[in-house]
Formats: sequence, C-alpha cells, structure tokens
Amino acid sequence: MEPRDSVDEHLDRWLPLRPDLDPVLEAAVTRMAFLARHLHRVKERGLARHQLQESEYSTLKALAARRGRAVPSELVADLRVSPAAMTGRLDTLEQRGFVQRTPSAVDRRRVDVELTPAGYDAWRAAVSAVGREEERIFAALSPADRKRLADLLRRLLVLAESSPGGG
Repeated sequence: MEPRDSVDEHLDRWLPLRPDLDPVLEAAVTRMAFLARHLHRVKERGLARHQLQESEYSTLKALAARRGRAVPSELVADLRVSPAAMTGRLDTLEQRGFVQRTPSAVDRRRVDVELTPAGYDAWRAAVSAVGREEERIFAALSPADRKRLADLLRRLLVLAESSPGGG
C-alpha cells in the first residue's frame, strides 16, 4: 500500500461532500499544484539566500540560456515583459555587477547585454537549491517513470496551451 499524503486527506474531506468528484482527476491536479507550490517555495528561499529577486533571477536565467549575451528586445520577448520593465531590471542588474551593457558592434542604435561572471555565479548559486530539491523528489521515480511522467505532462500542456484560455 502506498503511503498517504496531504492530498489523500484532502480527498477524504471532499469526497463525502462531492460524490460526483473524480478522485483520480482531483488527486492528480491537486498533487501537481501542491508540488509546484513546494518547488516555488524552495526557489523563493534559494533566491532570498542569494539576495536575488525573482525578476532578477529570471533575467539572469534568460541571459544564461542565450549563452550569456542578448539584446534587450530578445529578453523582452523571452520573459514577456514590457521594454520599460526590462530597462529597470537591467539597470538594477548592472548596478549589482551582474550584467554589462555595451554598444553593439553591428548596429550603433543597439545595445548588447552580457552576463558577467558575477551574474553567472549568482544565477548558478540560486538555481542549485531548486535543482537539488527536484533531484531529491524525482529520485523516487525510475528513469523510465520520469520519462513517462514528462511525456504525460507534455500531452496535457500541449492541450492546455492550444485552448482559447491556455498558454
């Protein structure tokens, strides 16, 4: 018998009140939400320990994903924020020594944003706490189970993102 978790208790409370509730569907959706919240809290603690705001972290992450160099418009598109919000983020990150802005060698109207070694180190240190917790949790699954879970979640997300209210 599988060990019980907080969602089992949630179902024990709700099923008598809602006999029409699909317990498998409710369990899956609630467990996904609880797990996402748990990982978000771990991430927040990791960011706080490294004195990073979520917006700073996501900007450093977007830059790291672009091999440490981008133009602000690429970051705006990646992070789905306004140009003004990106300017504010870059100002803060530049003041902290995490990024540097330089005139583009290709187009003098453009500015390139580059991740500094300090910025890369700050991003890596903050992300490691989340990574360790993800690894700890997913160690409960075999590699085949992890792959199956990822594939199943992809199928659900493709459908969610294709719906009028999705993505």
